[in-house]
Amino acid sequence: MSETRTEIASLGEFGLIGRINESFKPTLPESVKGIGDDAAVIDLGGEYGLLSTDLLLEGVHFDLTFAPLKHLGYKAVAVNVSDIAAMNGIPGQITVSLAVSNRFSVEAIDELYSGIQSACKDFRVDLVGGDLSSSRSGLLISVSVFGKVAKDKIVYRNTAKPSDLLCVSGDLGGAYMGLQILEREKGVFLADPNMQPEFDSKEYVLQRQLKPEARMDVVYELAGAGVVPTAMIDVSDGLASDLLHLCTQSGVGAMVFEENLPIDEQTYLAATELNLSPITAAMNGGEDYELLFTVRQADYDKVKNNPKISVIGYMTDQPQEVVLATKGGNKHPITAQGWNHF
Repeated sequence: MSETRTEIASLGEFGLIGRINESFKPTLPESVKGIGDDAAVIDLGGEYGLLSTDLLLEGVHFDLTFAPLKHLGYKAVAVNVSDIAAMNGIPGQITVSLAVSNRFSVEAIDELYSGIQSACKDFRVDLVGGDLSSSRSGLLISVSVFGKVAKDKIVYRNTAKPSDLLCVSGDLGGAYMGLQILEREKGVFLADPNMQPEFDSKEYVLQRQLKPEARMDVVYELAGAGVVPTAMIDVSDGLASDLLHLCTQSGVGAMVFEENLPIDEQTYLAATELNLSPITAAMNGGEDYELLFTVRQADYDKVKNNPKISVIGYMTDQPQEVVLATKGGNKHPITAQGWNHF
C-alpha cells in the first residue's frame, strides 16, 4: 500500500465509485454494462438481465428508534426494485443478507422478514437466497435484485438528448420531511420520555420515509402508453443530485421550472411548520424513489394526462447549464446538495 493517505470524503461516493471503475472494466462478452448506472446489464441472449444491490446500515440509513422492522424490511426490497424500474426493467428475484447482533430476537427477525414478504408480494418478486452473519453492533441489510428487460426497451442514464422533455413520477420532498418530523419527535422524546409524538396530519410524509414504494406502476403505464424513456434514473439522493448525474452522463444540460415541481400538500405544510423551504426539500431531500426520466417531445401527448407524471422541464445542448427557473423569473444553477455517504 502507498504511504500517502487520501480521505474518502475528498472524493465522495461517486468519485470513489469512478476510481474503482477505472480498474474494473467488463471483460466478458455478456457483460454489457458494469458500474455507473442503476443496475448492471448482462446479455442473456434474447433479452438483458439486470443486477443491482443495496446496503442498509443501522445508524447510517435507518434509526430503529422510529423505523418499525416490518417497514424496514419492505423498504430494503423497494429501494432495490426501484433500481430495476430505473432501467425500465421488470424485477424477478432477490437475495437478502443480514448481519445481526444478539440484541435482536427471533421474533424481531420474523417481523423484518414479514415486511420483506409483503414487498415480494407487491412487486412480484421471489426471495431465492441470501446469507446470515453475526454483527458486533447494529443491523446490516444487503439486498440484491435480478430482473429482465427487452433489449429494445432498456433505458440508461447516459442517453438523454437536447430538447427531450424532463419528467418525474409522483411527488418530491415527502421522504425528507418525514425524516425531519421523526427526528424532531425523537429529540422531544429523549428530552422527556413522557411526551407523546405529534404525528397528526403527517401520515403521508411518514410513510414516504418509512415505507417508500418502487414505481413499477409507472414503468407498466409507460409501456402501456407505448413510451420508452430516452434516459432514466431513480430519485434516491435528491432531484438535484440525480438530475446532475443524468446530465453529466448524457452530456446535456437542463432547464427545470419551479412551478412544475410536484409537491404534496402535506410535504408543503410540514416544511412550512419546520421553517424549511418546500422547494429545497423537493430538490435536495432524497429517498423519494420516484423515477426521473426524459421522453421525446413526440411522446408528450402520451404522458401529459397521466396524473402520476409531471413534466418539470426540458434538456438542453448546454452541458454546463443545469438551471432552476423560479416563479419570479430568476434562474439559479442547480447544485448537488442531497445525500452524501461520506
